[in-house]
Amino acid sequence: MTETPAQTIPVYRSLSEVPADLGRTVVAIGNFDGVHRGHREILTSAVNEARAKNTKALAISFDPHPEQFLRPQIAPRLLTLIPERLRLLSATGVDAILVLPFDAALANMRAQEFVEGVLVDRLRVSTLHEGGNFRFGYRAEAGVNELKAFGAQFGFAVHVHSAVCVHGLEISSSAVRALVAAGEMKRARWMLGRPFGVRSTQARGRGVGSRLLVPTVNLAPYAELLPAFGVYVTRLTIDGRCFQAVTNVGNRPTFEGAGFGVETHILDFEPVDMNEETPLQLEFLMRLRPEIEWPSTEALKAQIFKDVARAKRYFRLCARA
Repeated sequence: MTETPAQTIPVYRSLSEVPADLGRTVVAIGNFDGVHRGHREILTSAVNEARAKNTKALAISFDPHPEQFLRPQIAPRLLTLIPERLRLLSATGVDAILVLPFDAALANMRAQEFVEGVLVDRLRVSTLHEGGNFRFGYRAEAGVNELKAFGAQFGFAVHVHSAVCVHGLEISSSAVRALVAAGEMKRARWMLGRPFGVRSTQARGRGVGSRLLVPTVNLAPYAELLPAFGVYVTRLTIDGRCFQAVTNVGNRPTFEGAGFGVETHILDFEPVDMNEETPLQLEFLMRLRPEIEWPSTEALKAQIFKDVARAKRYFRLCARA
């Protein structure tokens, strides 16, 4: 699936960067991890209202994710790192993005202080668009009911959106994370509205020069969410060039001491210019099988041929659809 390139829009990294003449705003606030279909429905509604009112649509997110600051030991691994999240948010049509640093000051800010000091005085909010489970303020003290009361007090509207469902499944970032962690790439794709993917670079120390001459790429260590161990049909984009591929995620148990890796075999390979800084995007399309320890390298090689044949069939069927 080819996504529409995101437009270049202002990204403010603190309230102090927001221009004083921004004017009235229609705002949506959230972590927006994954920028899934539910997020995009809320953001699109905010954009449409802003266009009708001739005002600015503003998305507010946080960095780091609040859970990573408040409970780092149990915080979820994220679907999207902040650069990718900003790219996806930009593609929704919002006029600007405000990324608030989530620190002790913000964590301890009371709900009314946030509404009055940030939304009303600084951003001049006219309407706030949120999901029904939105909570904010010190220790998540306030929800959408309190938000509506603040709106009545300070003169802004609150539009609460119902959860979006697809194929009977309620969409949320936590639901998408659970599906990806289980290797359920088809269902994750339903919720995201696009294949789950990661953006990274080539692993260092692999002898990569100025040109990739072999059809195997190893992903650099990646700290956020990856699919369950297994073999996947994937699509690898190297600096804008897209290749069909098969990817193994796991510890490669057939080879003693190999350790964890994300190793991609390109099917329609041709030499390509790249180095250890070249951006890579790896999209996971379908899980072929779990990772298995084979009795010999010959047995593994035979299975790899089967995996490649299934992947090629997948891409042929996609081309006909």
